[in-house]
Amino acid sequence: MQLWLCPLFAFLLGSVPFGLIIAKAKGIDIRQHGSGNIGATNVLRVVGKKYGITCLVLDALKGIIPTLVAISLIRFDGINNPMTVEALLPYAKNFPMLTAQIFQVVTGLCAILGHNYSPWVAFKGGKGIATSAGVLIALMPAGVVILIIVWLLVFLTSRYVSLASVVAAAVLPVVTLWGSYYHGKIANGTWNKPLFFFTVLIAVLAIWKHRTNLQRLRAGTENRFEPKRKAKHV
Repeated sequence: MQLWLCPLFAFLLGSVPFGLIIAKAKGIDIRQHGSGNIGATNVLRVVGKKYGITCLVLDALKGIIPTLVAISLIRFDGINNPMTVEALLPYAKNFPMLTAQIFQVVTGLCAILGHNYSPWVAFKGGKGIATSAGVLIALMPAGVVILIIVWLLVFLTSRYVSLASVVAAAVLPVVTLWGSYYHGKIANGTWNKPLFFFTVLIAVLAIWKHRTNLQRLRAGTENRFEPKRKAKHV
């Protein structure tokens, strides 16, 4: 039951269009403004900072919650991710390591696909960066810290959210592989191969979802975040 219920739960939760709901509450159809995207960045630009941050947190939770549920319910003997939901442990079941790893990762992927291709908005959605970050927080929290540093460095240098997101996505598989090597898991054969292929897949997916941003970057028309200047009083 765990093997199919967790991915289904992840897709349904991931498909909730929080950006659209938040903007609608303010009387705005976010799809008709800014970039037309329902993700946190467009909500921040169009509706306001606090609403954008709220959307960011909720979209990240769409990745964190179902992935932690899967880690708690789909377990394997030996070392497992300590970030589990303890209340669910009575319902947990042990599986072979590769099976557990695959379905933990598939659950996270379904959350991202639910966000990117929500059936509630004609199978459209956001770019999946916040939800992907939520999944990765559950699966590889230390790696997320490195990715945040990379994202901030690129953003603070360029002031482009899209460019920072694309660079962080491209670095993700490298960070995953390096982490497995650093902890000796490649050497002893226990490294999480499904997680590595998952990071390659979501990196490609994230870059693909940003293809229009990349076109605008090449054309010099991409929206850039500039610090607001205080008005001078004469």
